[in-house]
Amino acid sequence: MIDTATIPGGGGRLHLVRHEEDYEILYGDEQLMGSWAFRSEEALATLVLDRLGRVADRVLIGGLGMGFTLAAARSGLPASSAIVVAELVPQVVAWAQGPLAHIVGNSLSDPRVSVELRDVHDVIVEQPGGYDAILLDVDNGPDGLIHVSNERLYSAWGLRAARTALRVGGILAIWSAYPDDEFAERLREAGFAVEELVIDSGGHADDPPHVIWLSRRID
Repeated sequence: MIDTATIPGGGGRLHLVRHEEDYEILYGDEQLMGSWAFRSEEALATLVLDRLGRVADRVLIGGLGMGFTLAAARSGLPASSAIVVAELVPQVVAWAQGPLAHIVGNSLSDPRVSVELRDVHDVIVEQPGGYDAILLDVDNGPDGLIHVSNERLYSAWGLRAARTALRVGGILAIWSAYPDDEFAERLREAGFAVEELVIDSGGHADDPPHVIWLSRRID
């Protein structure tokens, strides 16, 4: 184990672990992400940008993780774009600048990127119509496993708040380690046109695929 981080608000602890050349972040015994399986984290950004025509003035990313989603967003966005990263756990940012710096690269020094050490929900509700895309990867799925307050992101009113924060035509993209039919229906009830995609994690052969919901604000 390299380091441990306390989640603000009494949410438990994250552990950064190294296995030879690979790294993983754990919540207790639950793996949240590994450096060897990042295809779906990249897809969280690339799928959205493909559908937006790679034109977006302002993008919000919930959860820094190991920086794979951020790196993919940087690669697909023009120099005029702004990328806001909301990360609840300060130590995750410290890891990105320390033991994970060789993975994260220079993403955090990109002038388009700003980091807010806050709950992404609080960032969402402050800017109605402020984003072309919101990319969420803050838990293992649409629940509050890691932090109970994450449940409000996936509740009916939390999804409506995200819809309000998007410009017309904007996309809310949510990453999950597992499918959830009830959540997909909740997205539709919140006023989104929903596309559900199953993505190979890119990890070990027996790793289950991940799920990404792309939800577009249509009016």
